[in-house]
Amino acid sequence: MLDLTYDAPAPKVIAGATSDWELVIGLEVHAQVATAAKLFSGASTRFGAEPNSNVAFVDAGMPGMLPVINEGCVEQAVRTGLGLKAEINLTSAFDRKNYFYPDLPQGYQISQLYHPIVGEGEVLVEMGDGTARIVRIERIHLEQDAGKSIHDMDPHMSFVDLNRTGVALMEIVSRPDIRGPEEAAAYVGKLRQIMRYLGTCDGNMQNGNLRADVNVSVCKPGDYEKYQETQDFSHLGTRCEIKNMNSMRFIQMAIEVEARRQIALIEDGKEVVQETRLYDPDKNETRSMRSKEEAHDYRYFPDPDLLPLEIEQAWVDDIAASLPELPDTKKSRFMSDFGLSDYDASVLTAEAENAAYFEAVADGRDGKLAANWVINELFGRLKKDDDKGITDSPVAADQLGSIINLIKSGDISGKIAKDLFEIVYTEGGDPAQIVEDRGMKQVTDTGAIETALDEIIAGNPAQVEKAKDNPKLAGWFVGQVMKATGGKANPAIVNQLVQAKLGH
Repeated sequence: MLDLTYDAPAPKVIAGATSDWELVIGLEVHAQVATAAKLFSGASTRFGAEPNSNVAFVDAGMPGMLPVINEGCVEQAVRTGLGLKAEINLTSAFDRKNYFYPDLPQGYQISQLYHPIVGEGEVLVEMGDGTARIVRIERIHLEQDAGKSIHDMDPHMSFVDLNRTGVALMEIVSRPDIRGPEEAAAYVGKLRQIMRYLGTCDGNMQNGNLRADVNVSVCKPGDYEKYQETQDFSHLGTRCEIKNMNSMRFIQMAIEVEARRQIALIEDGKEVVQETRLYDPDKNETRSMRSKEEAHDYRYFPDPDLLPLEIEQAWVDDIAASLPELPDTKKSRFMSDFGLSDYDASVLTAEAENAAYFEAVADGRDGKLAANWVINELFGRLKKDDDKGITDSPVAADQLGSIINLIKSGDISGKIAKDLFEIVYTEGGDPAQIVEDRGMKQVTDTGAIETALDEIIAGNPAQVEKAKDNPKLAGWFVGQVMKATGGKANPAIVNQLVQAKLGH
């Protein structure tokens, strides 16, 4: 289990007409498993294929077609569980969740209600302000995704695309530990980051590969603490579920508006009805989708076509041994090994590719200087350039490392380094060779710098007198020397000579 070394963030408080109210939030995150084939068939999971082209007979619910478990999906679920410090259940089982919907051809979804593959775990969710919360994971189970009904292609008919039908999902169910909209978004973001590090889900929310059902309730101050002491849910308010959220911003907006809706109902003497709701971002409101079903409404029963899933501890141990260094550990190491701030380490470990790039640049070099160039110069330039990612960077890690070497050796100044960086970014090439070929090397010849300074002093006697009376004006001479040398003079040498010449 993780050690919580942060103060917990304060719960979100909304002032009602009669009293203050606190938010209580739990999430069910559906993450598409990163595999080439579906959970129970060999059909492709490729996004953007022609409608109904990625469909096997079993996905289409054809009579007599039997599901066959995809071992890769099981391995990815185990990897995710290990990454979330969760218990791995060596025996799990699949159940049929029965309901009718046009894009669910079998008339049921194969899921894991009673015996999930992954048990309890936890996630450290940092808020960026020095606070963080441990969010407990209740379970992770494997299940099939449904297809997609399309209602806007014809005014009289709806269409069904079964490409997603049978795609493997991991449903990650949290405890009601989240206390505000920002925390909820940060929690989803942290899950996404961990799974992307693990390679178990690409986290693409736009394509629907990561989406969340958000459970929201409100309670009066003090009631949540009673729940924590007793784990008695009666101390919490009636929850409503906001379905299929695939945007961090909309998650926050939906939680806020749903909480205020519930508060208004309670303060008007009405009851909050447990139900499933949808969020409309255009109107910024939630609306009823259906009454909230309980497990018995789905008539769950063990799937007769699938034996219980049994895995060996040695296999789990092998998967554990192959796990990459995860974000929290990497961030801590970057702070320790490179002396980085919490903020810089967080930025550099946000994506595994960013962290790998930084480590390549920082290898054998000043870690803080490397972090400054990666975050401020490279990331800033990539953002201006159509918000490119690090994998699209035209500046390789060894090229940026070479620029830093030239700075540390005194061959170029910081100003020249920025000009050099832009040349490498737009034209490519070896930084050291560019400096040599274009005469960009920093002037360290004291005699040459002194000659330039003497000319400036001789031509500006009034400014000399002012600078002698006010040492702060000495910077003017430094600037003039840098200008006269095309920015190539070593700033440290210039400063020393100016101070000596002006008698400071």
